[in-house]
Amino acid sequence: MIRILIADDHAIVRRGLKQILLEEFPSARIDEAEDAEVLLKKIMKDEWDIVITDLSMPGRSGMDALQQIKLHYPKLPVLVLSAHPEEQYAMRVLKAGASGYLNKEAAPDEFLKAVHRVLLGKKYITASIADQLISELDKDGEKRPHEYLSDREFEVFKLIAAGKSVSDIAQQMSLGVTTISTYRARILDKMGMKTNALLTMYAIENKLL
Repeated sequence: MIRILIADDHAIVRRGLKQILLEEFPSARIDEAEDAEVLLKKIMKDEWDIVITDLSMPGRSGMDALQQIKLHYPKLPVLVLSAHPEEQYAMRVLKAGASGYLNKEAAPDEFLKAVHRVLLGKKYITASIADQLISELDKDGEKRPHEYLSDREFEVFKLIAAGKSVSDIAQQMSLGVTTISTYRARILDKMGMKTNALLTMYAIENKLL
């Protein structure tokens, strides 16, 4: 029996996805979550074969939920189904550990194709995402994001990536909390990231910790 967890703040979307999935997997156990907090609670409570989640939900974002899922359940496949254009979020969620990214305007057949592929433990990417990946490879000769940081910014970056709070870093470096917060903002801006969790993932992936 396949265990599927759907997270979306719109009940009609959850119902539609559930109907499509049950037609393909009649014996599947399908549960729903209306926001990221409920999603994370249900993931901690039960075992799932696949999570299908939106990015934009009330409270904690789907991206934040994805980061938490991959941090604590790295092997749990997550398919992101979002209204946001692929060029805006696809690469970001894939780098954050998602198994695939699909726009909500996709046809049901493509949605099921993505689900089947993710259930097999593979990545699902559309042709446009593949083009983005090729573009990323073409940039390999350029400096990596952390190489644009100053020495002090790099030091703060590593401490943040190691899980230190702003106040802890300020005390450790004998600087003011406001100063460290300013450094953090610069680091996130220069590296094109939004959260400390992404900095940590980047540091691990690039063997900087």
